[in-house]
Amino acid sequence: MSRNPFFRSARRKTLTIVGATAVLGALAVGGAVLIAPAVASAAPAAAPVDDVTSYNQRVQVRAALDTAKTAIADATAVNADVKSSGLDLGQARKLVDVTGLQSAHEVLSDAASDKGAVNTTLAVVVTDYSEKIESQVAEVRTNLNNAVAQKQAADAAAAQAAAAAQAAAEAQAAANTPDGARAAAQQIMASEYGWGDDQFQCLNSLWNKESGWDYQAYNPSGATGIPQALPGGKMASAGDDWETNAVTQVRWGLGYISSVYGTPCSAWGHSQATNWY
Repeated sequence: MSRNPFFRSARRKTLTIVGATAVLGALAVGGAVLIAPAVASAAPAAAPVDDVTSYNQRVQVRAALDTAKTAIADATAVNADVKSSGLDLGQARKLVDVTGLQSAHEVLSDAASDKGAVNTTLAVVVTDYSEKIESQVAEVRTNLNNAVAQKQAADAAAAQAAAAAQAAAEAQAAANTPDGARAAAQQIMASEYGWGDDQFQCLNSLWNKESGWDYQAYNPSGATGIPQALPGGKMASAGDDWETNAVTQVRWGLGYISSVYGTPCSAWGHSQATNWY
C-alpha cells in the first residue's frame, strides 16, 4: 500500500515544531545551557498560511537568527578581550555566557531550513534573548574599559613616582659631590643666615681643610662628614639621613658655626690659630 506524501510532510513539520517548543521551555526557565532533543508524540500539522504571511514569518525568523549571530559574535569578542587583557574585573561581570543562545540559534536555524515549518514564537524569544546578551556584552565591555583605565592610571602614577624618585636620586647624587655641597652651602648661607660671598670664602677654606667637602670623610678621632662633627651622630639633629646626605651635613655645620663662632670667618680664624674649630 503506498503512503500519501502529504502525511510524511505533515509529520516533519510537527516534529520541528515540537523541538522548537522544547527550546522555548528551556529558555523560559532561565536560558538552559544545553537543549536536549525533543521527544514527544506527533501533533496535528500547523494550519496552512498564505504566501505573504509565510514570507513575513520567514523574514522575522531570519532577522532573529542574524540578531543572535551578532550577539554571539560580540560576546565571543568581549570574552576574548577580557581574557587577553589579564585584568581582574573584581566583583563586576567578567564574561558573557552564550551557550543557551547558541543552542536556541541552532534549533531555530534547523527549523528555518525546513520550508514547511516556521516558528515565529521561538524567533521572538531568540530575539529577546539576543538583546539580553548584548546588554551583558555592553556591561562587560564597560567593566573592561574601566579596568583598563584604572590600570593605565596606576601605571602612569607609578611611572611618575619612578621619575620623581629618579630625579630626586640624581639631585641627591649631584648634591653629594663637593661642588654640589658648596652650592647648597652658598644657598643656605644666603637664605637662612644672610651671609655673603666673603663668609663663603672663609667657609670654603675651613671645610676644604677639614674634609675637602667630602660627605663620607672620616677621621680616626671619630670626626665625620663635611663639617667633621664629633661624633658624627650629632648631625642627626639636622636629619636622619645625615650619613648619606651632604646637604644635611652642611645644614648642621652652618648651625654649629653660627651658634659657636657667629660666622664662618670667625670659625676659620679659630681653626688657623688652633688647628681645630
